[in-house]
Amino acid sequence: MAVFGSDDAFVAAALPFLAEGLAAPGEPPPVAIADPGRLALLRDALGTDAKGITFVPHTEWYTGSAANAVAQSAGYLAANAGPGGRIHLLMEPHWAGRAGRSARETTEWIRYESLANLLFAPFATTALCAYDTRTAGPAIVDAARRAHPDTPVYEQPARLVHELDAVPLPPPPPDAERLTAPDRDTLRERARARGLTPADADLFATAVTEAATSYAPSIPPPSLPEVLLWGEAPACVCELRVPERITDPLAGFVPPRAEGPAPGQGLWFTRQVCAYVDIREAEPGEGSLIRVQYA
Repeated sequence: MAVFGSDDAFVAAALPFLAEGLAAPGEPPPVAIADPGRLALLRDALGTDAKGITFVPHTEWYTGSAANAVAQSAGYLAANAGPGGRIHLLMEPHWAGRAGRSARETTEWIRYESLANLLFAPFATTALCAYDTRTAGPAIVDAARRAHPDTPVYEQPARLVHELDAVPLPPPPPDAERLTAPDRDTLRERARARGLTPADADLFATAVTEAATSYAPSIPPPSLPEVLLWGEAPACVCELRVPERITDPLAGFVPPRAEGPAPGQGLWFTRQVCAYVDIREAEPGEGSLIRVQYA
């Protein structure tokens, strides 16, 4: 983790990291993902070495949700990393964009920063996360320190995520619509009635049914997950209660395996197309609550 408050400080932190990547034997070109203006400064500072670096504006890498960033990283590693995932990545989240637009969004990205320690653990990837205090702000930086192993306040991902999830979700509104089952056709119809376009309604309905079938694939009536639906376009919300207790903090964050989906990997699709997916314990001994918000 590198924290800086000026462009000069950013360059000073980035140069030795990128030089280490350039000198690593048998490793592909290091990648710098950062603010476009700072990438230009890096090119100037690197001189002829710049030709050995892959530059990516962070506005192109961090284009959606935190789960989308996981997919972006996984895809890049699969296509470009060396054996065992060896590569140097300089990564600056776009805190002036979607990542920092609300407390809810910020929490989601801190979760991503923490879970990245588990997601990247099987690989030999070396990552330096850059934080500009002019855009990230002290509260975000303090929270991010707890997600990075090289700081004195680092928290294990499972513990930090549990703490984030301890904040209660807002209760469903009194007029939430109760459905008898997570039926895709019914969900699509009700989402259309709440203002989603046909394409968005189809994606939302598929995302909800993927979440439901991940943990309740063959439950007969009347034990189908309880379903509540509320909100108006674009912020349609669906809440499911499934009988299984979901304890894996990486549920829905691990890309599906090439040989076929494993239990819970339908949540990968859900997280990719929806803005937020919250998984909580429903009631002691009563399974899990999955809340899906489309936008």
